[in-house]
Amino acid sequence: MRPLRACLGAAAAVALAAAGATAFVAGSASGATTALGNRWYAAAPYLMPLDNNPPDPAAIMDATGLKAFQLAFVLAPNGGGCTPTWDGTAPVSSDTAVQSVINTIRSKGGDVSVSIGGYGGTKLGQACSDPASTAAAYQQVITKYGLHAIDFDLEEPEYENTAAIHNEIGAAKILQQNNPGLYVSVTTAGTADGTGWFGKQMLLEAKSQGFTPNNFSIMPFDGGFNGAASQTGALTNFNSILQSTFGWDQATAYAHEGFSGMNGRSDTGEIFTQADFQTVLDYATSHHMDRFTFWSLNRDRQCSPPDNGGRTSGTCSSVAQNSWDFAAYSVKFAGATPPTTPPTSTPTPTPTPSPNSCKTAWSATAVYTAGNEVSYGKHNWKAKWWTQNEVPGASQWGPWQDEGAC
Repeated sequence: MRPLRACLGAAAAVALAAAGATAFVAGSASGATTALGNRWYAAAPYLMPLDNNPPDPAAIMDATGLKAFQLAFVLAPNGGGCTPTWDGTAPVSSDTAVQSVINTIRSKGGDVSVSIGGYGGTKLGQACSDPASTAAAYQQVITKYGLHAIDFDLEEPEYENTAAIHNEIGAAKILQQNNPGLYVSVTTAGTADGTGWFGKQMLLEAKSQGFTPNNFSIMPFDGGFNGAASQTGALTNFNSILQSTFGWDQATAYAHEGFSGMNGRSDTGEIFTQADFQTVLDYATSHHMDRFTFWSLNRDRQCSPPDNGGRTSGTCSSVAQNSWDFAAYSVKFAGATPPTTPPTSTPTPTPTPSPNSCKTAWSATAVYTAGNEVSYGKHNWKAKWWTQNEVPGASQWGPWQDEGAC
């Protein structure tokens, strides 16, 4: 376990949070972009700008007409503390790399939302002392990048921590109040019944705090799902949960409901094809749902060489596809028409990148901490957290992240 460290004093945190509205307006004024319509923020697919062989967002925009990107993930520092970082390692305060990505997107008429949390790492809701200090940390991100949208990705293991979820939901409410017009989404795990016990507790926490985001989205994958029918069934069941929790009618619940899928092969070996995405898209639009997104653009390209679903990768989908096939469904959800391309008889594989040099070979006796890189099985791997004698790739949920062939 990583040690948790107290954040800003309560008085200072409240003061900074209270200044959030002014900071947001100033940040927006200098943020070099006018807000897109909410439908675009609702359609923004996830993109890791610093990891998993980041694709060029400008190329995706040109190829698909996509305008919005969900940048992931903002976490607490790996060494402890209540300040925002990218992936636990790169402080937001001194960032230039992600800012450059944002500038590129905005220069082409697009915009970004930023996602906090995700699977793995220490979340700010765990590291900060209360909702106010958690909100103050996130306000730094909103102000630095002039954000119009933010996503709270609340899942394992954080959403099993009652205090952390209290901090996250409380922070989301503060940010919503202090940043008028801010688009706020909350993303959590999906099950066949809609969402599990911890997801339902998160909804009850939101109800108790009087917080209503633009949407609550579920991730119907990695839970024994099998194609689109199982996903739309979960969305129907989740709608019932929203109705019973908040006292909404069906239409109101759908207007606050979102889908966050995984393109291609999931971590547990489920396969979701372009046809599955089309089916869920049809469901989402016909039920007037608020959000349709997926994990991730880094994976929205064919593996090279094609592996026919044999492994899960952070940099390709493991299904036959043209590059950015899945992004086109986000564009359609936003209400735009993707550019037409000449038909091809077979999918165009992603060009094979120049091989990366292999890192130092993994050792069963060495101790590795978050960010350490090794090579194993002709792939480079990055440690997500402290580990020793855990073979890279041995477990879908293990400590090693595949960085591709070397």
